[in-house]
Amino acid sequence: MSNRSSQLDLVEQDKVPELPSQHATHQHYAHDAPPTSFNPAGSRKRKGSTASRVDIDYFDPEGVHNLRRTITQLSAATSHGESRRNVSLPEGSDSSEVTIGDEKFDFEQILRTVLQKRDESAIKARHLGVMWQNLRVVGLGATATYQPTFGSLLNPFGIVDAIRNARHPALKDILSGFEGVLTPGEMLLVLGRPGSGCSTLLKTLANQREEYHGVEGDVFYDSFRPKDIAKHYRGDVTYCPEDDVHFPTLTVAQTLAFAAKTRAPQSRIGDTSREQYVEEVVEIITTLFGLRHAKNTPVGDASIRGVSGGEKKRVSIAEALVCRSLLGAWDNSTRGLDASTALEFVRALRIGTDLMRMTTIVSIYQAGESLYELFNKVCVIAEGKMVYYGPADRARQYFIDMGFEPHDRQTTADFLVSVTDPNGRVFREGYESRVPRTSLEMAEYFKHSAAGQENRDAMAAYRAEHVGKPEKALAYKESAIQEHSRHTSLKGPYTISIFMQTRAVMLRRVQIILGDMSAQIVQLASFIFQAIIIGTVFLKIPHNTNAYFSRGGVLFFALLFGALSAMAEIPALFAQRPIVDRHKKSAMYHPFIEGLALTLVDIPITFVTQIVFCTILYELVQLQQTASQFFIFFLFLLLMTITMKAFFRSLAAMSKTESTAQSIAGVMILALVIYTGYTIPQPSQIGALKWITYINPLRYGFESIVVNEFHTLDGDCGSLVPSGPGYENVALANQVCTTVGSVPGQLTVNGNTFVNLSYNYSYSHIWRNLGIVIAYAGLFIAILLFFTEINTSSKGNTAVTLFKRGSKRELVESEESSDEEKGKSNGGGHGHGRDLNDDISEAAKAIGKENAMSDVFTWRNLEYVVPIDGGKSHRKLLDNVSGYVAPGKLTALMGESGAGKTTLLNVLAQRVSTGVVRGDRLVNGHSLPADFQAQTGYCQQMDTHLPETTVREALLFSAKLRQPQSVPLAEKEAYVETCLKMCGLEAHADAIVGSLGVEHRKRTTIGVELAAKPKLLLFLDEPTSGLDSQSAYAIMMFLRNLADSGQAILCTIHQPSGELFQVFDRLLLLRKGGQTVYFGDLGAKTSTLISYFERNGAQRCAPNANPAEWMLDVIGAGATATSVIDWHDTWLKSNEAGQVQEQINAIHAEGNRRPAVQASLHSEFASPWFYQFSTLTRRAFSSYWRNPTYLFAKLVLNIAAGLFIGFTFFKSKDSIQGNQNKLFAIFMATILVVPLSGQLQAVFIDFRNVYEIRERPSRMYSWTALITSQILVELPWNMLGAVLFFFCWYWTVGFDSHRAGYTFLAYCVVLPCYYTTIAQAVAAMAPNAVIANLLFSTLFTFVVTFNGVLQPFRELNWWKWMYRVSPFTYLIEGLLGQAIGGKTVTCADKELVTLNPPSGQSCSSYMQNFISSRGGYLANPDATSSCQFCPYRTTDQFMGSSFNIEYSHRWRNIGILCGVTLFNIAAVYALTYLFRIHTGSYLGSLRRMLRPKKEQSLPK
Repeated sequence: MSNRSSQLDLVEQDKVPELPSQHATHQHYAHDAPPTSFNPAGSRKRKGSTASRVDIDYFDPEGVHNLRRTITQLSAATSHGESRRNVSLPEGSDSSEVTIGDEKFDFEQILRTVLQKRDESAIKARHLGVMWQNLRVVGLGATATYQPTFGSLLNPFGIVDAIRNARHPALKDILSGFEGVLTPGEMLLVLGRPGSGCSTLLKTLANQREEYHGVEGDVFYDSFRPKDIAKHYRGDVTYCPEDDVHFPTLTVAQTLAFAAKTRAPQSRIGDTSREQYVEEVVEIITTLFGLRHAKNTPVGDASIRGVSGGEKKRVSIAEALVCRSLLGAWDNSTRGLDASTALEFVRALRIGTDLMRMTTIVSIYQAGESLYELFNKVCVIAEGKMVYYGPADRARQYFIDMGFEPHDRQTTADFLVSVTDPNGRVFREGYESRVPRTSLEMAEYFKHSAAGQENRDAMAAYRAEHVGKPEKALAYKESAIQEHSRHTSLKGPYTISIFMQTRAVMLRRVQIILGDMSAQIVQLASFIFQAIIIGTVFLKIPHNTNAYFSRGGVLFFALLFGALSAMAEIPALFAQRPIVDRHKKSAMYHPFIEGLALTLVDIPITFVTQIVFCTILYELVQLQQTASQFFIFFLFLLLMTITMKAFFRSLAAMSKTESTAQSIAGVMILALVIYTGYTIPQPSQIGALKWITYINPLRYGFESIVVNEFHTLDGDCGSLVPSGPGYENVALANQVCTTVGSVPGQLTVNGNTFVNLSYNYSYSHIWRNLGIVIAYAGLFIAILLFFTEINTSSKGNTAVTLFKRGSKRELVESEESSDEEKGKSNGGGHGHGRDLNDDISEAAKAIGKENAMSDVFTWRNLEYVVPIDGGKSHRKLLDNVSGYVAPGKLTALMGESGAGKTTLLNVLAQRVSTGVVRGDRLVNGHSLPADFQAQTGYCQQMDTHLPETTVREALLFSAKLRQPQSVPLAEKEAYVETCLKMCGLEAHADAIVGSLGVEHRKRTTIGVELAAKPKLLLFLDEPTSGLDSQSAYAIMMFLRNLADSGQAILCTIHQPSGELFQVFDRLLLLRKGGQTVYFGDLGAKTSTLISYFERNGAQRCAPNANPAEWMLDVIGAGATATSVIDWHDTWLKSNEAGQVQEQINAIHAEGNRRPAVQASLHSEFASPWFYQFSTLTRRAFSSYWRNPTYLFAKLVLNIAAGLFIGFTFFKSKDSIQGNQNKLFAIFMATILVVPLSGQLQAVFIDFRNVYEIRERPSRMYSWTALITSQILVELPWNMLGAVLFFFCWYWTVGFDSHRAGYTFLAYCVVLPCYYTTIAQAVAAMAPNAVIANLLFSTLFTFVVTFNGVLQPFRELNWWKWMYRVSPFTYLIEGLLGQAIGGKTVTCADKELVTLNPPSGQSCSSYMQNFISSRGGYLANPDATSSCQFCPYRTTDQFMGSSFNIEYSHRWRNIGILCGVTLFNIAAVYALTYLFRIHTGSYLGSLRRMLRPKKEQSLPK
């Protein structure tokens, strides 16, 4: 027998007592009333409300029992005068109202003692009710009902419209005419369809008004107005969104302890310390909510395993209670939970409300009867109008009296929502002409009804008792002030001081890091890896002048890597923003404290990573080996990393969206890198942009580490001029070093002179720069703290259904669904429900005639075993399951979570790739046809579609590729129109799938499968999950119509309402372990099912009970139910089980008299490869065109970078530095590949996900066709971006026009082909875009490091092989060789080296032999002293000696790059196959290949 239903019975013992109704409560919550004035719980009954009560020990009987015993002992100790540690419940709790049915223990008396102690300590309690009158909320209406495209954003008229809409936005009433009152201890249920205004009402009553254009009318929180609450008592009113937003790596105990710590009052009972208070509160709360076992379990999220969904909901409630919130609003918090877990959630809320005398408001979409009974009041909303507000137990009769008829076994909540839906309501006989139909009529009816008058009377009583009472406001204020700690503003909402907040948030930050060390380990590993790579590239760098350039390179990289690694923090900061925003609204801490704590905790972590990085790099490179220089190097790297982390964090704090922050960061990085002073030294920068250098913090850090390194360096000359044959006996006085800063007659070049002439740097600036860097760090941290405090909200998405441009369809939802509610209004217009249903029925018949089914799918003795623990053991997920699905029948597949419903569906649909399946799956008794997957439709729980396609395009795409090629296109298009009508999607045929509401997206999923004309049957997994009750009913009626048209349907469903349950013909019920409990007909009003269970020992099913919930209770499913009967064993022994086997035998016997079902496809796919490819390419081009954000990000990045790089190296001269500037202009242009690749990888993986999740299992098309289309669609846009970059960059830098052709070919054609294919090849083996980005960045580090720019070829040591492997070697050689090859060099004055010839010789005669063998030229050949020598005459000489670049190799390089691109294309296919297509173990395949050889080698 089930325990749950017995717990639902209203027994008199061990219950939280009911609280007074709106009449009775007014006399019982004066803020300043002493505890002794409370009436006994039993004397206060609710008037007009019979909300169910919940056991205090419901979740954890043993824990509550132990808690009672502990409190009893403490109480006894108190009564005997012994010193003890006081039990400190949250001060807001008026817990004397709790009674527990235990003869030896009076919980109420113990809590009364606590309250008496509180009174003796002069601690004042407070509670908060809320009243609202003439409430109106105005939001922004729809401004764009068409999907933006690349073309529309370029349209000048569109820009004008955008400006006009920004100046005069369209406004719309979200709510109007609301009035009501809610008092402490009451729970209000808000019901309405998605888009009706439920979320808006909750946010408004919870005083969260920022996102709305305006809120009018009166809202009173006792004697306070909303602005008073926001300013002084924000933490007393909270709003909890439907998603449980917590830090996933914190444990349950840490989450609750943090909340308790930040809201711990200063005045506590007795001498309890803060630590004791926090510890005891967490212990009591976790015990009451059954979370003791999970105290040390992480809360978790989608990627981190943590507590279950139901437990996470209880953590959210517990956190609100620990924060001592007095009024809480919970928005659709049961979404995604099954019925039993949702019931647990609301029971936990009931306990919290009763214990703490909270005021609780909850909105729920699908509420069962037992859940509904827990509420005191209900508010029903229709299209922003209040159509009922009053006692929950009278609402059903109110609407029946109005003229509406509930469906058989329809829950009260479903009935209340259905009356607001023109397609879902039923009128009572005789009331059709006088029942209110529109939301306005229903709202007016309520105002003039007795219920409306009763509501106004309650409001008047509340106003007289609580509104405008200065003494009550003063008592409340005094109670709040008592809680404020010392050094805390008494007027502010925060309870603890800034210092205490900082300490608490810092501790939490440490706990977050310790909870998931992987990020820190990966970061440290990446620093070590990069230090080793760069250290070995510049290994033991020589002390001669040839390595001066390389020495600058290693210092530049060391600074850059630490600074740029901070950019990776931007996503994490946006991920935590909703949590920080919620904590701010709960008045737990100032948001800026989070930024401060993040910075302070990060300093020791940065210290450790930088000391490791610096030590490895410094010693491998062998930079200047003195302790002072090492620690100065380390100090500046540490400070620069901290400064740049603060810079990127402040950038994130200033931005509303992550994409904005990332875009700005990308441009900023370009500016920071170029204007550090290494790629283009300060003296070479153009005046118009030189100012960037002075505001670039990296410049000051770079100057300091460069002058620190070169200060003690006197480098031996790497190349003396003249030297070599014929100059063996020349005196040193007649030779000079070619390095900048050399002095005639000296063999060494002073480092200080070199950096002064090359970079304009001075050692005297080093400590000045330290001050500047620290000032920048302080500035960025201050900006971070300021913007973190004022910019905590994330930009929300306004739900507007978008339509394809040019569609002539009436925009049905432009008015209905464009409010600021999360959901979208579903369904048609007023009064057209019958017409719509008639259309659907007619379409269903048309499909039935066209696609009539006669084949029966059966399965017998099905078992499914999967390996676990790496194959060491096995688990049986399905155990001897038998059944069948017949045409024209709708079969439900049900069971608790973990029973194997989806597993069975996947096994039947042949969609499992691991484990072993045993048993028979047959069609008409014959084995399955080879193309069984193609002949069935499978609607997954997740509605996975390409978001930019329209509904019609999605269905037509399915029809084109899954129906046989022999079917004419016109016929496919006509069939798609029939399917649209069938699915009720005609009005949304041109709507963009990604903007649809949940219901229409679900209909689209079903439509896509129908368009394929499945011949055998249709599988659906949880088609009603996440829908409101009316949408769920609409979907099920749609499936019913399909079944009536002859379709065979098998459908899993999550605990439906009684009304939905009756839509099905048959049921297959499983219990945990995949064992059958029942398979057979439901019967009229589910009588056959009920009869079976009652006959075999189940308790009687009450007439008003939901058979689906009753049935699950009976078999012991759900979180709290148990059963003494083994229902699987009962089934196996029953007559019904034998009859199922007989029916299957009969089906097989009849089928064997007919031929087997033949495969309709004679190849793997319905259409040929080229047809697949052309269809996919067309879809992809359309998707790109409708994704202007992606295309504009790509093109704007190219234009901005082109202009920025072009003007930075503006009109570079023909000097040595000018040619080097041209080299870096080309090098920086190629670096652009990294952000561009990151963008395209995300899109590539999005397309692949749709294929893998939905299209591959349906055998829609070949993966090779998808890959080919992806490559071809991406290339034109990347080439266009490169062309735009080229025109902004090429002539600006000053390259020759007659050489532009080759550069255009290399940069605008070959390079896009290269980086597109290499980026897609890396994405092909990555599971997601984040890892793809990491892999690509690591790979690109190698490509960039070894291409001979940062470290010239001659200095690469044993890494020279990587120089030849890197494709960028050939790209840069080709681009630079063509751009400047075969030209003359004209040295700038400071690049000329001065030397004196021997006495009696002219400059030309002395240098002639050297110039003829080594190159170079003399500026004054006829002089006899102070010869001005330039080491390079031609650019070929400059490129060859410095960078190993040959002008003559340019066409060879194009060929090599084309070859690499072809290799990349092959890699995209190969890696996709190896990582995404191939199933099974490669090791296993290898073993199978090797086994015969081993056997042959054995001796006979």
